[in-house]
Amino acid sequence: MNDLRYSVRALRRDLRLTTFALLTVALGIGATVTVFSVIDALLLRPLPLREAERLMWIANGDAYDLSMRTAQVQYVWALERDGRSLVDVAGYSEFYGVGDHTLTSGAGEPERLTGVEVTRGFFPLLGVSPIVGRQFTADEAVDDGPRVVLLSHRLWARRFASDRGIVGRAIVLDGAPATVVGVLPSTFDFGTIFAPGRQVDYYRPFPLTDRRNNQGNTLALVGRMRAGATVADVQREATVIAERARRDGETRRRTNEFHPIVRGLRDHVSGAFRPALLVLAGGVALVMLMVCANLSNLLLTRAAAREREVAVRIALGAGRARLLRQLLTESLVLAGGGAALGLGLASGGTLALSRTQSVRLPLLDQVHVDWIALAFTVGAAVVTGLVFGLTPALRVSALRVDESLRDAARGSTGGRHEWTRAAIVVAELALTCTLLVGAGLLTRSFVRVLDQDLGFRPERAVALRIDPSRRFASAGARAAYFDEALRRVRETPGVQAAGLTDVLPMGFNRIWNVATERPAAPDRQFPAFVRVVSDAYLRAMGVRLRAGRDFLPTDDSASAPVAIVNAALARKLWPGQDPLGRTLLGFGEAPARVVGVVEGLRYQSVEEEAGSDLYFPMRQMPDYSAVYVVARGARPAAELVAAVRAALRPTDPTLALTEVRTLQDIVDASVSPRRLIVTLLAGFAAFALVLASLGTYAVISYGVAQRRREIGIRMALGATPARVRSTVLSRTLRLTAAGLATGLLASWALGRLLGGLLYGVGAGDPLTFAGTLAVLALVAAAAGWLPARRAARQNPANVLRAP
Repeated sequence: MNDLRYSVRALRRDLRLTTFALLTVALGIGATVTVFSVIDALLLRPLPLREAERLMWIANGDAYDLSMRTAQVQYVWALERDGRSLVDVAGYSEFYGVGDHTLTSGAGEPERLTGVEVTRGFFPLLGVSPIVGRQFTADEAVDDGPRVVLLSHRLWARRFASDRGIVGRAIVLDGAPATVVGVLPSTFDFGTIFAPGRQVDYYRPFPLTDRRNNQGNTLALVGRMRAGATVADVQREATVIAERARRDGETRRRTNEFHPIVRGLRDHVSGAFRPALLVLAGGVALVMLMVCANLSNLLLTRAAAREREVAVRIALGAGRARLLRQLLTESLVLAGGGAALGLGLASGGTLALSRTQSVRLPLLDQVHVDWIALAFTVGAAVVTGLVFGLTPALRVSALRVDESLRDAARGSTGGRHEWTRAAIVVAELALTCTLLVGAGLLTRSFVRVLDQDLGFRPERAVALRIDPSRRFASAGARAAYFDEALRRVRETPGVQAAGLTDVLPMGFNRIWNVATERPAAPDRQFPAFVRVVSDAYLRAMGVRLRAGRDFLPTDDSASAPVAIVNAALARKLWPGQDPLGRTLLGFGEAPARVVGVVEGLRYQSVEEEAGSDLYFPMRQMPDYSAVYVVARGARPAAELVAAVRAALRPTDPTLALTEVRTLQDIVDASVSPRRLIVTLLAGFAAFALVLASLGTYAVISYGVAQRRREIGIRMALGATPARVRSTVLSRTLRLTAAGLATGLLASWALGRLLGGLLYGVGAGDPLTFAGTLAVLALVAAAAGWLPARRAARQNPANVLRAP
């Protein structure tokens, strides 16, 4: 206790050093705990589901397209019936963005909701039970069964004021009643686990029937593994069952391929982010090493100034062990105070991350400072305090009393261990170099991602969901509604072009096999992403027409089927030939004549090359449910959104105008995980650069102060100020060169580790390495210039007269 009181008094005597140390530790530990909390939520902590380690994700191959990644109902039957390593199998429809409903019940304006169809056993398999009401029953999970829904806790609280009496009552979805049978707990969020970036509002039963089976691949499957089984057991068994079910099904019903790939649900949810998170962990570890090195240097300087005091205390009988304990206590007090501040910063940082809507990361709402993070903080504080306090404490405790008192009398205290401080600065520069190169490589990759030609122009364009209500149920009524909606939007001041589409970029995708004849050989069938669009859609998106024409208002059900292809699909179907006027088969039996060829669009991801795209006119296609209007204008996006909303409101009083996004927002959301990693790592690198510059400045300044008398004598004997400056700067450059040489070797190794996260940039990118060298050299030179200038300006006479 005495050591603690003495340490607090000693630190209060030097408030500037104490404040700087506390802030440095706070920033370092705050960043470390924040990153740890993210890694804990995404990689370490079990999913917020019952016995989550036994939950398996059963995918159909590894294709990106939903139609090829999902499975038919018959495979659920087979796995439930024949599976021995699985206790249960359930699923949900991956096509939950299609046919969403407009809610007109409860408080507020009409609102479009996202609903997911789930099999009756889905929530029981996950261990999720309603907090009010019940699960779906067998009588409800049938074709043409009663319209019933389970509400998410968020919707229940926001729209129905957490009214427990809502169970058993009907809400109005698209003008038709649907009975609420239960409310799910707030601890369950479908979006954060299965659909990052999406908010799911309600759930409907998915019937496991022949009718649904004939709709093809629709279900994403989750299974619960039997206790004692392994993922390999489930994989082997699922493969055998799938092949047997396919053979049996071919004789009785429509059967698609099913090639099960089994892995843990945790790995499916966040496994893809593991490399990036490990990079972040490495980055924040380097930052903490920088913090320790910087503060160790600071305390070494402080210890040098206290050598006479310590020497006197030892001469008067103070034990060296007591002094060591006292000095370490000071370090731990600094670390503890900084950790307390850092914990506050981490709490704010994790809260902001968990509430952000602009980053598509799974389990983001689970990021928070919990007792594990608290324990981690305490551990980090103790380790940090010991690491940065041990070197100064050992140095002082090993002090030679007679030598220290003699040096103090000559005014040269503390110069004997200057090499230790220099070595620490070299280490700081090396660590900073490594962080700067890593951040530079990832930043350059991010810039390359943003520079990709998307095939469309996202700036000054907005998209708004406009599915009409049940009043427009017939095909004719829907067509008239869309014509009126388009007319109103196109007549809006500032709108240059507007069109309709069933799919927006960076979202839901479906693939059809396209051929030029039927039957077609397997090698003459090509998968293509299918879009159903109106006339002028291509212009509204900013898509360049390479040949032919756009769709026309006359391309309707009364005219011959037409299509537009992108150049990639044209090359596959008709290599070396002009595709205009040729026919293809993609929907139904009637061939469609190609009337236009466009550039490829990056519909799936900014980082994935454009695939094969096929467009059909909306007036000729009955197969669409979701409809978006895309409008391009000369006005800023915010003004354009308000104007388009106002134009559409009179078309349907029940139309929900809440799902509005700019195309730029859609693109930004798709690259948000990469942006988050780059931003954090760049912040770490900037913090390290500041610490390295301060460390360099402190060491050079201390060296100048220790050699002040020597420099005065040299100047009295004729050394010019320029000579003095060059002498001081040469030492700075030697330290910098040593640090950069070490850092470049570490950076080269780091570049190889980052290979999987880089895009369009090599691990040894010369621009990044050259930029890092230039920045560190300039910062180090600036840090050394100030002490050099101060040394050159001193008056030799005053220095020599000083005691």
